[in-house]
Amino acid sequence: MAKTSSGIYIHIPFCTIKCFYCDYFSTASYDEDRLPLFFNSLSKEIESYKDIADNFTFDTIFIGGGTPSIINPKYIENIFNALSINFDLSHTTEITLEINPGEAALENLKALKNIGVNRLSVGVQSFNNKILHFLTRNHKKRDIFQTIENARKLGFENINCDILYNIPNQTQSTWEEDLTALIDLDIEHISCYSLVVEQGTELYQLIKDKDIKMPDNDNSYYLYKSAQEILGKKGFFQYEVTSWSKRNFECKHNYHYWKIDPCISFGPSAHGFYEGKRYWNVKNIDKYIDLISNERFPVESSEKLSDKDIANELLGFGIRTINGLDFRKIPESKKNDVYFSIQNNLKKWGNFLIYSDKKLKLAKNGFLFADAIAVDLMI
Repeated sequence: MAKTSSGIYIHIPFCTIKCFYCDYFSTASYDEDRLPLFFNSLSKEIESYKDIADNFTFDTIFIGGGTPSIINPKYIENIFNALSINFDLSHTTEITLEINPGEAALENLKALKNIGVNRLSVGVQSFNNKILHFLTRNHKKRDIFQTIENARKLGFENINCDILYNIPNQTQSTWEEDLTALIDLDIEHISCYSLVVEQGTELYQLIKDKDIKMPDNDNSYYLYKSAQEILGKKGFFQYEVTSWSKRNFECKHNYHYWKIDPCISFGPSAHGFYEGKRYWNVKNIDKYIDLISNERFPVESSEKLSDKDIANELLGFGIRTINGLDFRKIPESKKNDVYFSIQNNLKKWGNFLIYSDKKLKLAKNGFLFADAIAVDLMI
């Protein structure tokens, strides 16, 4: 039986500071003396999944957080040792690790490359020091250049940079300067994200208290459109709503999410999917360690996806990519519902969609409205 192409995600929740807009599970205050216990627990969790490993071909690994680059590389090596013992990594071609500028020392990057990391995802967010200060980032413009320079010296040839728009006091000019700086650095992949206000964050409270006002939707529209135009002219192609790359440098790991492929995930708060079931781990480091020490899975909850759930996820994620939705993947029981929903929405969204009997995808102008279109298409 053919094995299913799959990814592995590792969540390392440690940061030097907690950015005021961040909704991901992370902590800036944790006892370093307990780090060996945490990573030992992580290795044990990986071992607990060895019985299902033979069902999959793992071609990507993504280590996120948090800020994995602040961790002693010996712990990352321990993770890879656990993975290689319990999983077949002979088909793994893309290994990504998230780093922050100024928080990835040259010697650490060298060790990570020797371990096998071959793709870096750098949390740039902006080159403007005033904006970085507003975002409570822990780096400055000069740190970005130094970190990229160090990575290139060591031979990293596949680098992504995350960058934010729709930030209060961000102008068209500062946004275009950010894009130009990335282009000048000859980066292989750029991810452009709108600053989203997530409930429970410090930013959310500041906006609720009217201490900060977010830009209006028109501002976000024009900044996004300028990214499409500027990056497109410089040889980047947009293959997903938030993602631009040079040819053959698309993020293979993210494609697993967009195609609803299995992804086995480890660490506190990590979300995984296999055999039609989504699961998510506990969002507490001590509880995570305690559960594993008692030989229990650290899963907080899980859900079996219905045919309707699968159809909606394929719709929502599928149209985000340049490949679009492949109708052959829609469960048979829901194909008619999907076709009916598309027909009902063509009058409203037809100018933003490319539709045939086999595929549904966004036109270039449709990327701007991907979320709204996806919501309307849900069955």
